[in-house]
Amino acid sequence: MGTVELIALSMGAAWASGINLYATIVMLGFMGATGGVDLPPGLEILESPMVIAAAALMYSIEFFADKIPGVDSAWDAIHTFIRIPAGAMLAASAVGDVTPVMELTAGLLGGTLAAGTHATKMGSRLLINTSPEPLSNIGASLGEDVAVIAGLWAALQHPLWFVIALVLFVFLMIWLLPRLWKIMKYVFRKVGSWLGMCEAPSKKGLVESDL
Repeated sequence: MGTVELIALSMGAAWASGINLYATIVMLGFMGATGGVDLPPGLEILESPMVIAAAALMYSIEFFADKIPGVDSAWDAIHTFIRIPAGAMLAASAVGDVTPVMELTAGLLGGTLAAGTHATKMGSRLLINTSPEPLSNIGASLGEDVAVIAGLWAALQHPLWFVIALVLFVFLMIWLLPRLWKIMKYVFRKVGSWLGMCEAPSKKGLVESDL
């Protein structure tokens, strides 16, 4: 693989892991096992039928859990400790046999990117869950599944275009995350007030936060 291809694969795997780790593993493993793509040595373990089956089972569970309001946010909270380190590991493994410095750099960048996409997903879902109807939640979940599959396919088949799109996504994420964080703090304080743990938040601060 060339430099652009390696960047697209490593960062694409990290980006997708922050959204849906299990779908990422299933797709990379399946494409590698069927000859659709030649995975680097560090990722060849994903081609194992046992790994693919385990990831497919977890994806099946997440497919339903991710579409239930409230349950999806709890699932995301738990997976904060899974998606981010897994994204870092996949990114580091994707660069192949390189110097330890390059492998560590890929891991740090991949972990940061996975953390960003995970936080964006979790914040967006928390905002969507404030709506009483479930259709928007289901639509968002299906859209994320499609984005992971389409994004990884683009990373493997059209790496240059994927890298360009990823750079644009990172700028969008940098703009969006502070706004999502303000909404998350408002929702957490609202729930805390219902439980008697703190005072109810003021909507004035939320409106004035330029969301």
